[in-house]
Amino acid sequence: MNIQRPLFTIAEKLALVNAIDSVIVADKLIHQAELAVMNQLMARIDFDSNFIAQARIISDEQRLLIVKDMSENKKRMLAAILDEVAKADGYVHKKEAELISNICAAMGICTEAA
Repeated sequence: MNIQRPLFTIAEKLALVNAIDSVIVADKLIHQAELAVMNQLMARIDFDSNFIAQARIISDEQRLLIVKDMSENKKRMLAAILDEVAKADGYVHKKEAELISNICAAMGICTEAA
């Protein structure tokens, strides 16, 4: 019997969802398109609205400590997801781009955030 391991650990998923939520609220405007992407991610990454509430509790420092320890592949996935969320409303706000850039820098990867 082949049991598939979850893609992200619980801690990594908390950090990931925290980062996604942070990008959504970075520009102080929550767009329907961003919420639609969040709903799609809930299915892709396997989390629910209760998990979002838990993820909001972790600090930025905790988030960065967790994402620093992720594998290179997971870091790249996180960067791509954050980019997808930021672009969802058709416009990447400066604060969204800065947040993504800071998270990517903390992870030690450099990607275009917009």
